[in-house]
Amino acid sequence: MRPLYKDIHLDLINECKTGSRTAQYKIYKLYYKAMFNTSLRIVNDIAEAQDVMQESFLDAFQKIDTYSGEGSFGSWLKRIVVNNSLDVLRKSKDIISLEDNEIDLIAEEDQVDETEIQFQVDEIKKAIMLLPDEYRVVISLFLLEGYDHEEISTILNISNNSSRTRYSRARQKVLQILKAEKVKKSFSRN
Repeated sequence: MRPLYKDIHLDLINECKTGSRTAQYKIYKLYYKAMFNTSLRIVNDIAEAQDVMQESFLDAFQKIDTYSGEGSFGSWLKRIVVNNSLDVLRKSKDIISLEDNEIDLIAEEDQVDETEIQFQVDEIKKAIMLLPDEYRVVISLFLLEGYDHEEISTILNISNNSSRTRYSRARQKVLQILKAEKVKKSFSRN
């Protein structure tokens, strides 16, 4: 059966399937930065993200025969990195503990006016890193990694509603952090 997707690095991937260390190194060089950043956004620790990235490449090269070619190799590899990153979080903390019945509605007066806040991407990423794990993971997977709520709920083994709720709460918390930072900057100018 022909793959539905023709990966631009298919020749390298096929060489990796034969065990070529040179091809594996080339694949590593192509993807390591993106995979490190993906892991870092989830685990929020540089050393841990480096370990996850290394382990994920080892896993990928050991399981490269399972890559079917139906999607991009990068997406397949990212899925391994995301799963390994989440495994690290699960081992260090039980982050998947919120239940649907624990959801609190955010009061309208507590909502932050999004139109007032104009920040650069780096400031938003810094604010995301300040979030508790269960919020940071969902908002990172949704905004930065491009997963939808159905995929996130499957990855995290939570309901679709929990994914949406965590995303909403994370977004509100990021906006609150950014607003507080804006106030702090305005006081420091005076």
